[in-house]
Amino acid sequence: MAAGVMPVHGGPDAAGAARFDFSTNSNACGPCPAAVQALQAADATRYPDPAYTALRESLAAFHGVAPARVVLAASASEFIHRITALAVQQGAVQVALPAHSYGDYAHAAQVRGLGVLRGASAAAGLQWACEPSSPLGREDPAARAWQRDDSNGGDLAGALRVLDCAYAPLRLDPEGAWTGAPPVPPGTLPAGCWQLWTPNKALGLTGVRAAYAIAPPGSDEQVHTLVALAPSWPVGAHGVALLQAWVQPLAQQWLVHSLATLREWKSRQLALCHGLGWTVHAGSRANYFCAQPASASLPGDLAALRAAGIQLRDATSFGLPGSVRLGVLAPAAQDALREAWLALHRRRTIAGYRSSTGSGSTL
Repeated sequence: MAAGVMPVHGGPDAAGAARFDFSTNSNACGPCPAAVQALQAADATRYPDPAYTALRESLAAFHGVAPARVVLAASASEFIHRITALAVQQGAVQVALPAHSYGDYAHAAQVRGLGVLRGASAAAGLQWACEPSSPLGREDPAARAWQRDDSNGGDLAGALRVLDCAYAPLRLDPEGAWTGAPPVPPGTLPAGCWQLWTPNKALGLTGVRAAYAIAPPGSDEQVHTLVALAPSWPVGAHGVALLQAWVQPLAQQWLVHSLATLREWKSRQLALCHGLGWTVHAGSRANYFCAQPASASLPGDLAALRAAGIQLRDATSFGLPGSVRLGVLAPAAQDALREAWLALHRRRTIAGYRSSTGSGSTL
């Protein structure tokens, strides 16, 4: 991605919100009622505490760490840019990214003149992993390597390692399924790195922008620098309300319950894609997966689906041309996708027949 080019994202576009939006990974069981209630009760007439004292204490207790290790952020994307700026200050010249990954990692690096390496690289001054990975939802090889380093007492040699935990609460596999019980994260995540948390996806409220990071032990100086790099009040009243709700038992109970529903919906959606003749990229552990539709003109097909109120995420920007990423949605949305796709290809078959016969008659 060239510097100055906006990263590609899912969700609403210039045409507004699609009726059935498969393009994001938000929890389709949401929004979480407890979080909605907290947002409705938020006092937007006042500034939040600029130090976020009570919020940081709540998040720290949830993760079983000291409050001094919690850094608030306006969003995950904002933190990505801020910690990349810190890496530059520390002398980083390269960033290591997963083979397929969220575009803001590369965008933040490239606008600061850093070289981008795909795949794990211990030589890079800033290293990213996402567990489970995006867009494929698989185990991230870098995260697994970091876990081994944790076990062996590995030395990072001054490198910044950041684990994006956006989808950790939305894992659907039994081995890594979210329990909602503090302290988190579960043992499936490495500890000797920064952890970036964005609960708005798990709570089904992606329009509320708020995030936080947990610093690894012994990172006091980096924490102080990151706080100094932030604007005043990076998180507004509604973001504070969302993050406070996130750590409450009612929200966690709702989340854990929602995972059972998402498992059923995912199984149905996978079967639907197979039935359409799409090739599914296997191995997803999360509430999303990638598939390669049987299409000779995928951009045109995606545009036609968008016009019919159905939005899929073109995975080209992830390095997977010809594929789409699909968040798991409810059966009604899945059925709408199936009918729209079949209708699209019926029209194409009819148009091809007319073109080949020179007929303008109606079949």
